[in-house]
Amino acid sequence: MQSRLIKSALTLCAWLPLPVLHGFGRCLGCALLLTSGRSKIIARINISLCWPTLSRQQQRRLVRSSLAETGKTLFETGALWLRPGKHTLRLIKYVNGRELVEQAVANNKGVILATPHLGAWEAAGLYCAARFNITCIYRPPRKPGLEELMITARSRLGGQYIPATTQGIRRLYKKLQQGHAVAMLPDQEPQAGAGIFAPFFGVPAYSMVLLARLASKSGAPVIFVWCERLSWGRGYRLHFRAMPDIANPSNLGAAVNATNKAVEDCVRECPAQYQWSYRRFRTRPAGETPFY
Repeated sequence: MQSRLIKSALTLCAWLPLPVLHGFGRCLGCALLLTSGRSKIIARINISLCWPTLSRQQQRRLVRSSLAETGKTLFETGALWLRPGKHTLRLIKYVNGRELVEQAVANNKGVILATPHLGAWEAAGLYCAARFNITCIYRPPRKPGLEELMITARSRLGGQYIPATTQGIRRLYKKLQQGHAVAMLPDQEPQAGAGIFAPFFGVPAYSMVLLARLASKSGAPVIFVWCERLSWGRGYRLHFRAMPDIANPSNLGAAVNATNKAVEDCVRECPAQYQWSYRRFRTRPAGETPFY
């Protein structure tokens, strides 16, 4: 029943202009700010940990902006998932650094696209699927009734989406060996035993090793991609940036540190659009008090 309601809401949002959707998102952010809900609490904790040099007033301002962007993420999903593909791609008004991916693909060594939880990552995925026919691993949604809709929406312009299983990871290696593009989220906390602790904004964060190992084993370059929301619902600006320090075959820890630092560098360009309501520091080193 809940999945049906979500699908109906997404369908309705698909018909509305992006400025209206982002306006609704901003209103939702204001509502979240007035409550003591989970999103506000987690965002406040994360921002206080990652931006300790900001004054309390500046931190509160960033929390407020972050919750507004969270609201935009929710409302824009219907437009990004359910509109005709060509209409969706028209929302991306500017693209910076696309030639980095084109050159990597032309070299036939494969390329790893890393998309943090920054801005409209769904729009970034759709563009890369259409342009580079990516193969992307994903975690099934908490509501199984939405998985089919999610996969259909994300792959309607091209690309393949495979579950993050051992078999799925083998397929990623194979795609890289064949010179194709693969994609993943670099700032998602991995399952127990599949990561190591590395600093993220100076705070130890349980971090994935898969990206570093893929880069080391395949020799494929790593390019970060994120989709910045433009003000007043004017669309999006897509960024591609090379991150050569991640491919470090001799030191896995250094490569994971470089991955987190690369995410930081992207976030610092538009900090309000990062998903601060995600429990990035949920897993703590042994003996350390939980943050949430």
